Amino acid sequence: MVVLQSFHIQDASELISNIKDQRALLQFAGPMYSFPLTKDQLDGDLSDENRTLFKIVDAENQNTIGHAQILLKEKTFLLGRILIWDENNRGKGYGKKVMQELLKYGFYHFNKEWAELNVYDWNIGAIECYKKVGFAIDPEVKNEVKIDDENWVSINMKIHRDTFEL
Repeated sequence: MVVLQSFHIQDASELISNIKDQRALLQFAGPMYSFPLTKDQLDGDLSDENRTLFKIVDAENQNTIGHAQILLKEKTFLLGRILIWDENNRGKGYGKKVMQELLKYGFYHFNKEWAELNVYDWNIGAIECYKKVGFAIDPEVKNEVKIDDENWVSINMKIHRDTFEL
Protein backbone atom coordinates (compact mmCIF):
# COMPACT_ATOMS: atom_id res chain seq x y z
CA MET A 1 0.00 0.00 0.00
CA VAL A 2 2.62 2.59 1.04
CA VAL A 3 6.38 2.56 1.11
CA LEU A 4 8.89 4.95 2.57
CA GLN A 5 11.60 6.20 0.24
CA SER A 6 14.49 8.55 0.94
CA PHE A 7 13.60 12.21 0.57
CA HIS A 8 16.08 14.26 -1.46
CA ILE A 9 16.26 18.00 -2.04
CA GLN A 10 14.83 17.37 -5.55
CA ASP A 11 11.61 16.30 -3.79
CA ALA A 12 11.30 19.62 -1.97
CA SER A 13 9.20 21.44 -4.57
CA GLU A 14 6.39 18.90 -4.34
CA LEU A 15 6.33 19.09 -0.55
CA ILE A 16 6.50 22.89 -0.53
CA SER A 17 3.62 23.16 -3.02
CA ASN A 18 1.43 21.14 -0.63
CA ILE A 19 1.89 23.52 2.34
CA LYS A 20 -0.75 26.12 1.53
CA ASP A 21 -0.48 28.51 4.47
CA GLN A 22 1.04 29.19 7.87
CA ARG A 23 -1.58 27.13 9.72
CA ALA A 24 -0.96 24.10 7.50
CA LEU A 25 2.80 24.46 8.04
CA LEU A 26 2.39 24.67 11.82
CA GLN A 27 0.13 21.61 11.86
CA PHE A 28 2.59 19.67 9.69
CA ALA A 29 5.90 20.71 11.20
CA GLY A 30 5.35 22.44 14.51
CA PRO A 31 6.93 25.83 15.20
CA MET A 32 10.43 25.09 13.87
CA TYR A 33 9.77 26.11 10.26
CA SER A 34 8.63 29.52 9.11
CA PHE A 35 6.14 30.12 6.30
CA PRO A 36 6.62 29.87 3.43
CA LEU A 37 8.51 26.59 3.65
CA THR A 38 11.72 26.76 1.60
CA LYS A 39 14.32 24.40 0.18
CA ASP A 40 16.83 25.94 2.60
CA GLN A 41 14.73 24.88 5.61
CA LEU A 42 14.45 21.35 4.21
CA ASP A 43 18.14 21.32 3.34
CA GLY A 44 18.83 22.08 7.01
CA ASP A 45 16.86 18.97 7.95
CA LEU A 46 18.64 16.89 5.31
CA SER A 47 22.06 17.92 6.65
CA ASP A 48 21.09 17.05 10.25
CA GLU A 49 22.65 13.64 10.93
CA ASN A 50 19.96 12.92 13.55
CA ARG A 51 17.11 13.32 11.03
CA THR A 52 15.88 10.85 8.44
CA LEU A 53 13.51 12.26 5.83
CA PHE A 54 11.10 10.20 3.77
CA LYS A 55 8.67 10.66 0.97
CA ILE A 56 5.57 8.50 1.32
CA VAL A 57 4.86 6.64 -1.90
CA ASP A 58 1.73 4.77 -2.97
CA ALA A 59 3.18 1.39 -3.92
CA GLU A 60 0.53 0.71 -6.59
CA ASN A 61 1.11 3.71 -8.82
CA GLN A 62 4.46 4.98 -7.43
CA ASN A 63 2.97 8.44 -6.76
CA THR A 64 4.40 10.41 -3.87
CA ILE A 65 1.48 11.08 -1.51
CA GLY A 66 3.20 12.58 1.52
CA HIS A 67 6.20 13.25 3.71
CA ALA A 68 7.52 12.09 7.09
CA GLN A 69 10.62 12.42 9.25
CA ILE A 70 12.30 10.63 12.12
CA LEU A 71 14.42 12.60 14.59
CA LEU A 72 16.85 10.58 16.66
CA LYS A 73 16.89 11.80 20.25
CA GLU A 74 18.95 10.72 23.26
CA LYS A 75 16.45 8.21 24.67
CA THR A 76 13.82 7.93 21.93
CA PHE A 77 13.19 8.60 18.29
CA LEU A 78 10.55 11.13 17.33
CA LEU A 79 8.18 10.65 14.42
CA GLY A 80 7.20 13.96 12.94
CA ARG A 81 6.47 16.24 10.04
CA ILE A 82 4.03 13.63 8.78
CA LEU A 83 1.70 14.70 6.00
CA ILE A 84 -0.57 12.91 3.57
CA TRP A 85 -1.18 15.86 1.32
CA ASP A 86 -4.29 14.97 -0.66
CA GLU A 87 -7.22 15.20 1.74
CA ASN A 88 -9.02 12.62 -0.44
CA ASN A 89 -6.40 10.09 0.73
CA ARG A 90 -7.13 10.71 4.40
CA GLY A 91 -9.28 8.23 6.27
CA LYS A 92 -8.22 5.40 3.95
CA GLY A 93 -5.72 3.71 6.25
CA TYR A 94 -2.64 5.40 4.83
CA GLY A 95 -1.86 7.07 8.17
CA LYS A 96 -1.86 3.81 10.10
CA LYS A 97 0.31 2.12 7.48
CA VAL A 98 2.74 5.07 7.42
CA MET A 99 3.04 4.94 11.21
CA GLN A 100 3.72 1.20 11.10
CA GLU A 101 6.41 1.67 8.45
CA LEU A 102 8.04 4.53 10.39
CA LEU A 103 8.06 2.48 13.59
CA LYS A 104 9.40 -0.57 11.78
CA TYR A 105 12.22 1.56 10.35
CA GLY A 106 12.93 3.31 13.66
CA PHE A 107 12.97 0.25 15.89
CA TYR A 108 15.05 -1.67 13.34
CA HIS A 109 17.65 1.07 12.73
CA PHE A 110 17.93 2.71 16.16
CA ASN A 111 18.65 1.00 19.46
CA LYS A 112 15.85 2.76 21.35
CA GLU A 113 13.13 1.36 23.62
CA TRP A 114 10.63 4.14 22.88
CA ALA A 115 9.25 6.09 19.95
CA GLU A 116 7.28 9.29 20.40
CA LEU A 117 5.41 11.94 18.48
CA ASN A 118 3.67 15.23 19.14
CA VAL A 119 0.21 16.10 17.84
CA TYR A 120 -2.15 19.00 18.40
CA ASP A 121 -4.98 18.07 20.77
CA TRP A 122 -7.67 19.16 18.29
CA ASN A 123 -6.39 16.74 15.62
CA ILE A 124 -8.68 13.92 16.76
CA GLY A 125 -8.35 11.89 13.55
CA ALA A 126 -4.56 11.73 13.89
CA ILE A 127 -4.74 10.92 17.62
CA GLU A 128 -7.12 8.04 16.94
CA CYS A 129 -4.85 6.76 14.17
CA TYR A 130 -1.84 6.81 16.51
CA LYS A 131 -3.79 5.00 19.23
CA LYS A 132 -4.72 2.24 16.74
CA VAL A 133 -1.00 1.64 16.15
CA GLY A 134 -0.37 1.43 19.91
CA PHE A 135 0.65 4.94 20.96
CA ALA A 136 -0.55 6.23 24.34
CA ILE A 137 -0.76 9.84 25.51
CA ASP A 138 1.95 10.93 27.95
CA PRO A 139 0.10 13.37 30.25
CA GLU A 140 3.42 14.76 31.53
CA VAL A 141 4.41 16.39 28.22
CA LYS A 142 2.49 19.29 26.68
CA ASN A 143 3.49 22.34 24.70
CA GLU A 144 1.59 25.34 23.46
CA VAL A 145 2.03 27.57 20.43
CA LYS A 146 0.12 30.66 19.40
CA ILE A 147 -1.16 31.18 15.88
CA ASP A 148 -3.35 34.13 14.98
CA ASP A 149 -5.49 34.53 18.12
CA GLU A 150 -5.49 30.84 19.02
CA ASN A 151 -3.44 28.69 21.34
CA TRP A 152 -2.68 25.23 19.99
CA VAL A 153 -1.83 22.60 22.59
CA SER A 154 0.54 19.87 21.52
CA ILE A 155 0.31 16.53 23.30
CA ASN A 156 2.98 13.85 23.34
CA MET A 157 2.32 10.20 22.58
CA LYS A 158 4.70 7.29 23.12
CA ILE A 159 4.98 3.64 22.19
CA HIS A 160 7.35 1.04 23.63
CA ARG A 161 9.27 -1.31 21.36
CA ASP A 162 7.52 -4.30 23.02
CA THR A 163 4.08 -2.84 22.28
CA PHE A 164 4.84 -2.54 18.59
CA GLU A 165 4.98 -5.80 16.70
CA LEU A 166 7.61 -5.67 13.97
